[in-house]
Amino acid sequence: MDGTGTPIRVGTAEEWDAISDLLGSVFHHTMSPDERDVEGSVFEPERSLVAEDAGTVVGHAAAYTRELTVPGAVLPAAHVTQVGVRPTHRRRGLLTRMMQRQLREIAAAGREPVAVLWASETKIYQRFGYGHAAPVLRMTVTTREVRLPESPPAAGSRLRMVRPLEAIPELSKVYEQLRATRTGWSSRDERWWRFVLSDIESQRQGATAQYGVVHETADGPTGYAIWRVKGAWNDQGPDAEVRVREVVAADPATYRALWRFLLTIDLARTASVEFASLDEPLQFLVDEPRRLGATVGDGLWIRIVDLPRALAARSYAAPADVVLDVTDSLLTENSGRWRLTVDASGSATCTRTEDPPDLACTVLELGAAYLGAVPLAALGAAGTVRELTPDALRKASTAFGWHRMPNPTEVF
Repeated sequence: MDGTGTPIRVGTAEEWDAISDLLGSVFHHTMSPDERDVEGSVFEPERSLVAEDAGTVVGHAAAYTRELTVPGAVLPAAHVTQVGVRPTHRRRGLLTRMMQRQLREIAAAGREPVAVLWASETKIYQRFGYGHAAPVLRMTVTTREVRLPESPPAAGSRLRMVRPLEAIPELSKVYEQLRATRTGWSSRDERWWRFVLSDIESQRQGATAQYGVVHETADGPTGYAIWRVKGAWNDQGPDAEVRVREVVAADPATYRALWRFLLTIDLARTASVEFASLDEPLQFLVDEPRRLGATVGDGLWIRIVDLPRALAARSYAAPADVVLDVTDSLLTENSGRWRLTVDASGSATCTRTEDPPDLACTVLELGAAYLGAVPLAALGAAGTVRELTPDALRKASTAFGWHRMPNPTEVF
C-alpha cells in the first residue's frame, strides 16, 4: 500500500501502549513497564498523530505543550517528539505527511510561533524547515588532571545532599528564578519535573540512582546539581565515572562550588557531561581545559511557524532595519518580504513590505539563527543566506546574536 492511502488521525490516551510499542521498534529499545508509565505521564493524546494500517499503529508524531526561552523572551513552543514509522512502512511518505500536517496544525492553532525538537537523524528535519539552532558541548573530564581556582565559600553558604524527587520545590525555585534568562531552557511544571527526575533502573546503564546536592545561603537555595555514578575499578585502583545530569547556578560562587564538588568526588576519575553550552564557564575556570575532553554535538532544532510573531517576540543584540526575502514552501504564509526593525532597546517589529530586499533566505536559516548561536554571517559564507544590499549581512548578523549561547538541558 502507498503511504498516501494510510489514514492519519489524532491519537487517544488508550493507544499509548501501541504507540510506545511502535517507538520501541523504531528506536531499538524495549520499554520496561516503568519506562512506559513515565513516558505516558507526559503524553498529550490530543497532540498525537497516528498512522494506522489494518488496526495497527504504523506511524506517529507528537508534540508537548511547553514554553521555550529565546533571546530576551519566553515563548509557547511546540516541543515535537515521538516521531517514527514502523520498519514495514518506511519510504511510503508517511513521515512527510505527518510532519507537514503537524506543522500546519500548529500554525492554524496560532498559539506557538516556533516548533523545537531534538533530531534522531539530522538530515530528516531540514526537509521540513528546521534549522540547527543550539549546539551542545559534551565533556568527558579527567578529573584528577584539572583544578579550579581556589576561592573561599560565600559567607553562610553550604552544600546539602538531597534526594532529587523529594527536593522538587527547592530545585524548581532556583530553575524558575533563572529560566527567563537561559536561552534553550524549557518550562517544567510538577509533571515535567517528575518526568525529568524519573530514576528508572533500566535507564541507569549500570550506574547508581540519582544524587542531588543543593547550594544554599541564608537567603535560600542558589543552585543545585544532579548526577549519578558508574562505579569501576582497574588494575591501578578506583576508576568511577560521575555522570552529571544538570548543574544550575544563580551566581559564579555557586557555580564554582558545585563544580568543585562534582570534580572531586572520591573514587572517581572521570566526569561526563551531556548538556553543556558552547560557552560553558567551566572551560574558562579549569587550569587544564584540554582535559575537559570537550566535543560539540547538535542540540535543538528550531522551525519558525509564525514568522512575523516569532521574529518580533525575541530580543536582539543591536539595532537593525533589514528587509528579508523569505521562502517557505510548506507554510507559504511565511513567504515574501518582511521588514524587521529593531530599536535601541532590542525590541522589534516585523511587518510585510514591498521594499527591495536586503537579504534572501529560507525559513530554515532563520530557524538556525533564531537562538543567537548560529551567525547569519556564517550562513552567508555558506551561501544559504544571500546578501542583496552591501553590509546588510554584517548588521543583521550582529543583531541576531546574543550575549550568551543557548543551553539545552534535556532531551524531550
